[in-house]
Amino acid sequence: MTQTIQRKLNDSAFARWAAVILISLMMFFAYMFVDILSPMKDNLETALGWTSTTYGTYGASEYFLNVFFFFLIFAGIILDKMGIRFTGLLSASLMVIGAAIKFFAVSNLFVGSNLEATITGWNIMGLPGSAILACLGFMIFGCGCEMAGTTVSKAIAKWFNGKELAMAMGLEMSIARLGVFAAMWLSPIVYKMGGSQVSAPVLFGAVLLMIGLIFYFVFCVMDRKFDKQLMAAGELVKEEAEEEFKLSDLGNIFKSKMFWLVALMCVLYYSAIFPFQKFAPDFLAKTLNVDSDTGAQLFSCFPILAMVLTPFLGGFIDRKGKAASMLMVGSVIMIACHLSFAFLLPVFPSKVLAVAIIAVLGVSFSLVPAALWPSVPKIIDNRILGSAYCVIFWIQNIGLLIVPIIIGAVNDATGSYVAPMAIFSSFGVAALFIGMLLKREDKKKGYGLELPNIK
Repeated sequence: MTQTIQRKLNDSAFARWAAVILISLMMFFAYMFVDILSPMKDNLETALGWTSTTYGTYGASEYFLNVFFFFLIFAGIILDKMGIRFTGLLSASLMVIGAAIKFFAVSNLFVGSNLEATITGWNIMGLPGSAILACLGFMIFGCGCEMAGTTVSKAIAKWFNGKELAMAMGLEMSIARLGVFAAMWLSPIVYKMGGSQVSAPVLFGAVLLMIGLIFYFVFCVMDRKFDKQLMAAGELVKEEAEEEFKLSDLGNIFKSKMFWLVALMCVLYYSAIFPFQKFAPDFLAKTLNVDSDTGAQLFSCFPILAMVLTPFLGGFIDRKGKAASMLMVGSVIMIACHLSFAFLLPVFPSKVLAVAIIAVLGVSFSLVPAALWPSVPKIIDNRILGSAYCVIFWIQNIGLLIVPIIIGAVNDATGSYVAPMAIFSSFGVAALFIGMLLKREDKKKGYGLELPNIK
């Protein structure tokens, strides 16, 4: 008797890679919006009266609700209980709402109005009203953005189970990081086309986020069909019956030593990357004595090598393994780059040297994420995978909240970027140490971080 084997949607290479492209474009627009005002730091100071400390507080606000109100923890529970379709649409909607508030905060509709004067009078940390409202919008956007990041990770893990998982995650990260490149180039152009208004790039980014929401809706249509196929094959029913998510299962995450090592690696590494992105255009402009637009364009080279290399590095991990080793190599590269920014570039202020250091830092930004995120499913059960990603992101957000405030305050106090760059490099040293512990623990317990992903 011949048994018919049903071909599922993710068995089609075209379908599963199309799914990755759709959700990656949503994250591309999200990453672009994160840094949409990074090239505008000088303009914010001139037009709205922001200081470096104000700007650092604004940058940190993206993570405030995630950290202090534990939104990311709840996001993980929502993700594991409600699934990737509901959670993805919710996160995309929150990003659009937050972007709209942020646009209003820096627009002529609000700046100079009685409402701004009233909010400024609240004297929240001594911030101007435009910064207070912009922070509120960025907080809401940040809830959606971080929730989206974890949702996308679980979605890719679902669609690429037993397939090219690391390569798929690498491709998603590459497309998302292209948003940083786009922000550095397009933000100044849109600013000038919009009559030299800092609100113009924000509005542009908000519109793109709405398009990203539409793309994720299309993905949801595909995922619903995929679920029907899994149910027909009996796979989804089995998973729900035997591995239903329970709130008490969260304790298993916190009991895992490997989880804590991965989480610490994540917060230390990304604390030296994402806050740096917000200050990099201003750092380059002042160190090289160029205008802010040129500084932004120089830094736009950062995600290029990462964008190109990450899928290939993911493919290498899928077939050859060595993820733990790559985490350590990436940390070493980051240390060298930030020390070069602190002590070498100010002595030899060359655009060529600056681009070279930025490009090499991009290599580090390929190695670490390509190895880090596909390793999480190897140490955490699938039924609590969404919660695990969210807890890691929550811990990461603590660093991303604190570090921009510290960097802004240190920059104001010293009038130099030497100390901030030294702080960034110290995070790399700590990340390298955690990477060594991670590799040793994997060798002892056999989680398979050094083994290939493709079975």
